[in-house]
Amino acid sequence: MGDCCGSGACSTGGVAPNKTKSGFFQKYGEYGLAITAFLLLAVGIVLKEVVAPNWFTAPLQLLFFGLAYLPVGGPVLWKAITQIGKGNIFNEFFLMGIATIGAFLLGEYAEGVAVMLFYSVGELFQGAAVNKAKKSIESLLKIQAEEVAVVEADGTIKIVHPSTVAIGSIIQVKPGEKVAIDGILISEKATFNTAALTGEPAPDRKYEGEKVLAGMVNLENLSAIKVTSRFEDSKLSKILEMVREAASRKAKTQRFITRFAKIYTPIVFLLATAITLLPYFFMETYVFGEWLYRALVFLVVSCPCALMISIPLGYFGGIGAASRNGILFKGSNYLDQMRKVDTVVMDKTGTLTKGVFEVQHIKTVEFDREFILNLVTSLESSSNHPVARAVTAYCAGLGYKAVRVEQAEEISGMGMKGQVEGFNILAGNTKLLKKYGIPYDTEIDDFAETTVVIAINEKYCGFITIADEIKEDAKLAVDELRQLGVKNLVMLSGDKEKVVQALARELGLDLAIGGLLPEGKIKEAEKLKKRSAMLAFIGDGINDAPVITLADIGVAMGGLGSDAAIETADVVIQNDQPSKTATAIRISKATNRIVWQNIGLAFGVKFLVLSLGAFGMANMWEAVFADVGVTLLAILNAVRIQKMDFPAKKISETKVLDKTVAHSPKRKTNTEKEFA
Repeated sequence: MGDCCGSGACSTGGVAPNKTKSGFFQKYGEYGLAITAFLLLAVGIVLKEVVAPNWFTAPLQLLFFGLAYLPVGGPVLWKAITQIGKGNIFNEFFLMGIATIGAFLLGEYAEGVAVMLFYSVGELFQGAAVNKAKKSIESLLKIQAEEVAVVEADGTIKIVHPSTVAIGSIIQVKPGEKVAIDGILISEKATFNTAALTGEPAPDRKYEGEKVLAGMVNLENLSAIKVTSRFEDSKLSKILEMVREAASRKAKTQRFITRFAKIYTPIVFLLATAITLLPYFFMETYVFGEWLYRALVFLVVSCPCALMISIPLGYFGGIGAASRNGILFKGSNYLDQMRKVDTVVMDKTGTLTKGVFEVQHIKTVEFDREFILNLVTSLESSSNHPVARAVTAYCAGLGYKAVRVEQAEEISGMGMKGQVEGFNILAGNTKLLKKYGIPYDTEIDDFAETTVVIAINEKYCGFITIADEIKEDAKLAVDELRQLGVKNLVMLSGDKEKVVQALARELGLDLAIGGLLPEGKIKEAEKLKKRSAMLAFIGDGINDAPVITLADIGVAMGGLGSDAAIETADVVIQNDQPSKTATAIRISKATNRIVWQNIGLAFGVKFLVLSLGAFGMANMWEAVFADVGVTLLAILNAVRIQKMDFPAKKISETKVLDKTVAHSPKRKTNTEKEFA
């Protein structure tokens, strides 16, 4: 039978499939034992109630009740002995064993068997519920490819395990196959199903040079991919490792119930002993058997299975529901805290905007335009920043080619510096030129676009304006977070103040601060955290990792996000949709409701029947309901979350933002707004 959690080891404690049970008997034997016990119990009851007792039928009754007890009670008694051998005397198996053996000693054979039978049936239901809760997460754990086709130097194909493939190798992926390792597409184009990573089944078209992640499924033509990371370092492997670790991080409610059970169970045993013995000193008509029976009822009712099973099962189901929605909680503690968030702080680029920049305008001064763009594209090619990639992509489209750069250096939050063909080049925001004391055209400060300012040999020589596109669901995210009771919506960005304020007006944020270096984001986040009950920060870049760590709940964009942001985050949104933050809060609230419903149900019914049992107003059958019945009800309530939907409003129902940040209407925003 499955183990109840009272002994401290809950069967929902991990996400790996149960490999200890295999074969026909182990798959169906537990049900067979329960059915056998039920049939033998029925025969015993018939013999007791229908056939007149005599020298032959009385022992026969005991024989049938004993045979009925063994298949369901035997495993429980063995577990009790095993736990006692480990020093855990007061566990639920011990309570059930004492109660049922006591019932036999009092001649209540049918009730003793019934307690064990229904307890075992409850364990079977528990196992089925836990397996169902695991199913969605186990399906995620099975999406890693077990083999990969590597193209050898002579053009032959070799099938190997992905863990043996070196970086730089070329692999082939047939239509319908999973991508085994992260890489760059070297075929002209391909279409992939990314549902395993993002929770969204929509096909994703990739072109030559674009990144392809492990877990994606090739939908069309034979595709070739150049491996860029080791198998164990792929984004999918890291996500699966997070899933495996998630169950070990327990919510406060779970930790409290575990500690509570260790104190509660011995207290209950002592109370049962008191119920049996104390009346002897106060009652003239004391009957030992009567008060022992009451104590046995008390023990059966007191078994903490309903709490110890349903609570972790509720959290486990919540984590599974979140994973189906493309959200990874790294533990039930974070799932529990998410519902309390009252302040959400967001990065701009890659979080609220797509991080896909396009060059809008170029102005050159002093030097020839072609000469400047040749130097700039060479310098920017040394950076992976989205702005730098936009500049290099634009220049490459015009036929400019990058040349060797000497002493290239990326200055965090400012831009790039280096030497190209003997010229000292600076390309970045206006803070970069201010840092080196280079005057520039002050009209740039009024631009409502991201601007790359250029200096050659310490002399200002022009700028490039770039616009980023707002994500389709950014406005939806803001609207839904407000509906869920989030009081303060804030944006912190390293982009220029004008750009940040334009986006804040478009989305209707409470507070927006631009022009922040990484340390500036940390300082502002610390201020906000002091004024918030629970602060969540959403980001995607390496520079966001310190703030993600600082926040009460750190949320990372898992698609475009950097490994540093994903690893430090508590919650990962796998499809980069900011509106999933609202979905995460809804799942957290639903999980919490279910957990407390189960706590209230278990304590309420148990307290009632415990009180009735102590005064002789409840028998073993009521005790069975108070224990097994309440456990089953709690389990059924806990698994509800796995069937619940958490749909966001359709994007068409809210305002779709199809404009770039640069073209946002100029509504007034109070950047110093006081929080509610």
